[in-house]
Amino acid sequence: MRVFLCEKPSQAKDIAKVLGAHRRGDGCWQGNDVCVTWCIGHLLETAPPDTYDARYKRWVLEDLPIIPEQWKMLVKPKTASQFKVVKQLLKQARELVIATDADREGEMIARELVEHCRYRGPIKRLWLSALDDASIRKALERLLPGEETFNLYHSALGRSRADWLIGMNMSRLFTLLGRQSGYQGVLPVGRVQTPTLRMVVDRDRSITQFVPVEFWAIEVQLGHAGQFFTAQWRAPEETSDDQGRCLSKAVAQAAADAMQAAGIAHVSKIDTERVREVAPLPFDLGTLQDVCSKKLGLGAQETLDIAQALYETHKLITYPRSDCGYLPLSQHSEAAGILAALQRADASLAPLRPYLDATRRSRAWNDGKVTAHHGIIPTAVASDPSRLPSKHKAVYTLVRARYLAQFLPNHEFDRTQADFDCAGHCLRAVGKQIVELGWRRALPEALTPSKGREPAPTQVLPVLRQGQACSVEQVQLKNLWTQPPKPLTEGDLIKAMKNVAKLVSDPLLKQKLKDTTGIGTEATRASIIQGLIDRGYLSKQGKSLAATPAAYGLIDAVPRAIADPGTTAIWEQALEMVQNGEMTLDAFVERQSAWMTKLVQRCAGLRVVINGPPLGAAGQTPPWKKKRGAKSKGASTGTRGSSAPSRPRKRKPNGDA
Repeated sequence: MRVFLCEKPSQAKDIAKVLGAHRRGDGCWQGNDVCVTWCIGHLLETAPPDTYDARYKRWVLEDLPIIPEQWKMLVKPKTASQFKVVKQLLKQARELVIATDADREGEMIARELVEHCRYRGPIKRLWLSALDDASIRKALERLLPGEETFNLYHSALGRSRADWLIGMNMSRLFTLLGRQSGYQGVLPVGRVQTPTLRMVVDRDRSITQFVPVEFWAIEVQLGHAGQFFTAQWRAPEETSDDQGRCLSKAVAQAAADAMQAAGIAHVSKIDTERVREVAPLPFDLGTLQDVCSKKLGLGAQETLDIAQALYETHKLITYPRSDCGYLPLSQHSEAAGILAALQRADASLAPLRPYLDATRRSRAWNDGKVTAHHGIIPTAVASDPSRLPSKHKAVYTLVRARYLAQFLPNHEFDRTQADFDCAGHCLRAVGKQIVELGWRRALPEALTPSKGREPAPTQVLPVLRQGQACSVEQVQLKNLWTQPPKPLTEGDLIKAMKNVAKLVSDPLLKQKLKDTTGIGTEATRASIIQGLIDRGYLSKQGKSLAATPAAYGLIDAVPRAIADPGTTAIWEQALEMVQNGEMTLDAFVERQSAWMTKLVQRCAGLRVVINGPPLGAAGQTPPWKKKRGAKSKGASTGTRGSSAPSRPRKRKPNGDA
């Protein structure tokens, strides 16, 4: 019997339908010599410390670090019945087809079962990017050899073990050190969550420590041939800061008075250039989360959940947990069919029809830049978006717009920059004249600014030539103040996690990190942020995130390397080496273990002082939980030995032990 192992029941049902496996069995779908079964996320979990030795039930400094010699996996109690089904089917299988999600975590979900159940038969890999019938049939015709994706499993396993080592050891260490100073809560520390938390703490501190600086600007309204436009005063360098802002009121006042008295300004220089803007790439998950946070007010996890529903339930988009916005050339031939389906499904796209060109090949079509997954695009299973729930419709419309943009012309405009001399002072006016709207025709209403927050309209300058005189209609002296950095939103934090190289000062390390995926993965970043909120390290204030007192205390206490985003990104780079076969799993884990041992030795004598309410202290409900009407989820100080929560039922772990 040929057994297909899927990641979740809905995925199994879609694949079973195409395979003709219509008989529902116990935890599976059955057909003619074929059986499709499923996991429910991870059916196995890494064993806690007390599985290796009962003494680890108590948290004692002298027992650290805890480093397993032989790693153990346990069946998760909540899904034990489905594990038994999978185990029995693996015993009967003459061939296994792994059909879990096409990424390293999906590979691990299947491979850890293969290893635990000691399956030794042949293995094939079904690599899917969409769950519509046509995509499934196409992937079934091109099954990959099992060994081709095996290293993905070792990469995920290395990540899991590194998370365990840091989470178990650092969480116990800092919780015990906190107790020595009177703090009775649990202090979870994680490989990804802690540097993520530091980003918010650093931003909040920069806001708190910000000292506003007063400066002056002059806005001058000029006129020519009955047309009025605005120019900005360019302050002398000797009275300005490094951003050209005038810091002297006397200088600004004198300039304003002189220009008002002159009443005329002459064009000293004028340049016009044609600007061609190419279409933005299709979305990767991080970019989609960032846009949805800013434009729709959606949280990172909420965006992911909606995208997952559009992929799994509605079959409207391709695999959403992608870190890449590029598309393979092989899919370009499908564009005409997808465009036709989209237009049939939604009459509101009719105005785009004259401009869409299915043969157009934008920069998105680039095999050299496609990673394990391509950009998120709509499928040919198109339907009227008005039938979707409002938030699902908004997210789908964004994904669709980015795809449509690939088949529309460039956005073109003429940018004119005019410099003026007015009583010996320099003025500059910038104008923009749209020549071709291009791909911006596809932008949905979701991208238009909310009422009252529209940007200042771009101005069109009159026809000017050098030496021409313009009248000074109005001079406005503005007293302004520099503004502090803005608090991070979930979208900002997702973007910062992805582009972590920008936060690293070391030039060599910075260059190395430019080609990595940052900290966390597209699949885990949302759950990491949500975990920090749930544990009381972060609070939400409208769209913004704020660090709590406990977050400040923890970041000040942990070793800099643990909270340094650059360190985690280097680990991700090492995991990529494991994935590419350039480093063995054992070598990776050995390095992590040695590093952990040194950290424990170095930190054992630290004094840790945490302000604020205990996180998860027994018998107490933190205030952020009370507001949400939920009970505290804080880990106990007792028997299972892990300070951080076990992996969620959904298959994507949060990147921390």
